[in-house]
Amino acid sequence: MSIVGNLGFPRIGARRELKRALEAFWSGEETSEQLQSTARELRSQHWQLQRAAGADVVPSNDFSLYDQVLDTAFAVDAIPDRYRALADADPLAGYFALARGVQNNGFDLHALEMTKWFDTNYHYLVPELQRDQAFRLRDHKPLREYLEARALGVETRPVLLGPVSFLLLSKAVDGSDRLALLDRLLPVYAELLETLKVAGAQWVQIDEPCLVLDLDDDDHAAYRKAYAALAQVARPQVLLASYFGALGGNLALAAELPVDGLHVDLVRAPDQLDDVLDALPEGRTLSLGVVDGRNVWRGDLDRALALATRAAERRGSGSLQLAPSCSLLHVPVDASTEKALPGKLQSWLAFARQKIEELRVLADALDGAPDAPAALDQARARLQTRRQSDKVHRPQVAARVAAIDAATATRASAYPQRSVVQAQRLNLPVFPTTTIGSFPQTRDVREARARNKASKLSQAAYDDFLAAETTKCVRLQEAIGIDVLVHGEFERNDMVEYFGEQLDGFAFTRNGWVQSYGSRCVKPPIIFGDVQRPAPMTVYWSTYAQSLTHKPMKGMLTGPVTVLQWSFVRDDQPRAQTCRQIALALRDEVLDLEAAGIGVIQIDEPALREGLPLQRSDWQAYLDWAVECFRIAAAGVADATQIHTHMCYSEFNDIIESVAAMDADVISIETSRSRMELLDAFVKFRYPNQIGPGVYDIHSPRVPDANEMTTLLHKAVAVLDPAQVWVNPDCGLKTRGWPETQAALEAMVEAARRLRAANVEAA
Repeated sequence: MSIVGNLGFPRIGARRELKRALEAFWSGEETSEQLQSTARELRSQHWQLQRAAGADVVPSNDFSLYDQVLDTAFAVDAIPDRYRALADADPLAGYFALARGVQNNGFDLHALEMTKWFDTNYHYLVPELQRDQAFRLRDHKPLREYLEARALGVETRPVLLGPVSFLLLSKAVDGSDRLALLDRLLPVYAELLETLKVAGAQWVQIDEPCLVLDLDDDDHAAYRKAYAALAQVARPQVLLASYFGALGGNLALAAELPVDGLHVDLVRAPDQLDDVLDALPEGRTLSLGVVDGRNVWRGDLDRALALATRAAERRGSGSLQLAPSCSLLHVPVDASTEKALPGKLQSWLAFARQKIEELRVLADALDGAPDAPAALDQARARLQTRRQSDKVHRPQVAARVAAIDAATATRASAYPQRSVVQAQRLNLPVFPTTTIGSFPQTRDVREARARNKASKLSQAAYDDFLAAETTKCVRLQEAIGIDVLVHGEFERNDMVEYFGEQLDGFAFTRNGWVQSYGSRCVKPPIIFGDVQRPAPMTVYWSTYAQSLTHKPMKGMLTGPVTVLQWSFVRDDQPRAQTCRQIALALRDEVLDLEAAGIGVIQIDEPALREGLPLQRSDWQAYLDWAVECFRIAAAGVADATQIHTHMCYSEFNDIIESVAAMDADVISIETSRSRMELLDAFVKFRYPNQIGPGVYDIHSPRVPDANEMTTLLHKAVAVLDPAQVWVNPDCGLKTRGWPETQAALEAMVEAARRLRAANVEAA
């Protein structure tokens, strides 16, 4: 009998139950016991749901209150000294301090640095390590959740982040070699595996996602050492899981490691199957990732079945498991609730539950079950209706993309000439201050939007409400002394969803939520067809806000690559083609903003690096079309119009030339969590345009003072020309409250004033 295995499941709940419980706990409205009760109920629901959908192997310890990498760091006691007193006194408070920072009861702690989980939109907390780091098994969460599931009658396969990937994904704060800590870390993993074996676990899944990266000889040696040591332990059988791409040059290594099974991604890398079959020793379980764990489309089950059949012919079906390509963390829970989607779109979608059901169909087909042919016929019919739909293909869009040439993506003048004209038009002081775009989306804002959507608040009344919020935001910025203002984005639900709702080719779910980090959830648009802009999207509120002030008002747009990356993208054409369609739609918006008198336009691209392929050999092709798409969106304006962009939580060293090739007049970047370390890339490359290094972390409720921000700005001007430097937060302020926002921005403006005074004295 063919086995259906799952690698991981969404944590937040079909209706974001975990988000609500977390935020109620953080606000003091619920106790830790209530939070943990919600977490237990979600785990129970998810285990039962997976079994009902057809999974034979269900994971445990894939659940997290915030992040699985943070869970691992906490479990092995990789807790920096500054958090230790709090973590020892109150483990849950210490855990959340690592994730979010804390500023109360005598504690003033920054959160750990956050960055993207490979090339996804999920963020993980970066563990901090140092030379002679000590480890111990501090938290038995994997054991607790395994026993919790077994008490409910569900046998699970515990999931662990592997020791080598844990070290490679961490940060050595003193510049030491992270892998040199492996000998200290392995006894903790050995102890954990032994406890799971004693508890009755038959298998454990050890995720080593770094196996799809470009690894060197030292990395390979670390893997050999780690798994040779763990092979000596009385442990459950080990399924080594790789995902997000091909094993490539690491295949021989993965095949030789002394483990009992290997999972490979055959969605991202179907061509690796034959090489895997050749390399993997007999007797090993092979888990085939044949259903896409990162997108929401129903799969081509004939193609997946062909791969599974080829593997079964070589190895026999008894040693195979059918699985999603990766954890289902990256998709929503259940598409059956989406009753309001247009046309036949719902029938084309598979969320986590449906993906497990697809795997069950494939397993039954592989076994020759009598009902499998009918299920396969139904899958084929769904695919055929999608391919033939006139809602998907628009000839006029294809023609416009075909007409793109070099001039479409090139500004009229080079930056040195543009900057002179822009300086004359804007007349800004040195160290100009601005924000990244959004201002607090309070409960009142969210409730007004919901009431308007439910037809309980008229459009006229809602517009009056938005006008009042926008006016309040503009007046506050003027009072604080910010130089380039924003309108606050109160009309926007999400920086991608808002635009997708106004573009052809997009559709939206009611409950298609996925986790971005912690309690932050997003509901990605679904790009199902050719994209075009039927009407202006942002001009009204931008020009209304500009009418309230004599100061420059930024028009705010989300860039084409970010719209692409943060959506569920159609899989029937190259992603670059879809991105060019989005870029042309945004170009129309940029030109309309300029024609309406908006002289500063920000086109955010926080996801540009996120889309970078995991194998370096594939980078340049991606960067070429990603940069081209940004330039298509931005290049039509006159020299006097200043184009900004924003990027956050990205390492820029390897792609800085491409960032410069975007040719934005001003780029703002996240730098506060890294204490300006990310600025090094812009210094070594001698970035030619203007830069706004973020001076405080908006993802934490902690409010830094002017002294702290001034210190960060001094670090910036020590390596940059003062004429290059803008002063701004790390990111938008949507998730913050008004009191902390005002206090932080007042401190930010004061820090800029101090730098101006120091600059005058130095001159």
